[in-house]
Amino acid sequence: MQIVSPLERSAITSSDRVLFEIQRAIVEGDIAAGCKISEPELARRFNVSRAPLREALARLERCHLIERIPNAGARVVTLSLEGLISLYQIREELEGLACRLAAEQMPDNEIDELRLLLDKHLETQRVREGESYYQEAGDLDFHYRIILGSKNQYLINMLCDELYYLVRMYRVQMGMNGPRVSRAFDEHKAIINAIANRDGELADLLMRRHIGASRKNIELRLQTEKETS
Repeated sequence: MQIVSPLERSAITSSDRVLFEIQRAIVEGDIAAGCKISEPELARRFNVSRAPLREALARLERCHLIERIPNAGARVVTLSLEGLISLYQIREELEGLACRLAAEQMPDNEIDELRLLLDKHLETQRVREGESYYQEAGDLDFHYRIILGSKNQYLINMLCDELYYLVRMYRVQMGMNGPRVSRAFDEHKAIINAIANRDGELADLLMRRHIGASRKNIELRLQTEKETS
């Protein structure tokens, strides 16, 4: 079975183009969480006609970046403590499984490439200073590469397509800072070492702990923002 990553699909239609542009704007907060969707405004902003825009919005709804509220229309999803907990419960289970499968299925050359990716992250991010650890989407994302390494197409569809951008929205807008930055990087190294040693049980456990720690970090950010708002 051929493994196909969603981000490898070429944006060949107007709907594809506007999907990726709006997706990025929502994930990075340029279109604010919770704001109402205005089709005429988006059509002008992204220079697209209404038909491909509506198709793109339907696809964004399927990947949980947009929600339709009765009598209120479509809105960008709100980042909430309840939503975070529900999402990360699923993420812990599924990415733990992805790690276990990657330890069994991921070829040595892909593991070597993943080590090189971590080296690049250390060189280009302010990890040592505890300032930032931002990962671009797709092949530059440590988690994304491990999910592909599971070689399970159903798992890839769920984690790299259906849930990926909602997870990224939390990760990007509630990103790490302080001691959590260097700890997260060290956790990544431990996970890839377990995969390289073909220890699926340990890789699964380490990924679950890693995602749990990330959830607690984001929880703190959300609670702090709620208290100060």
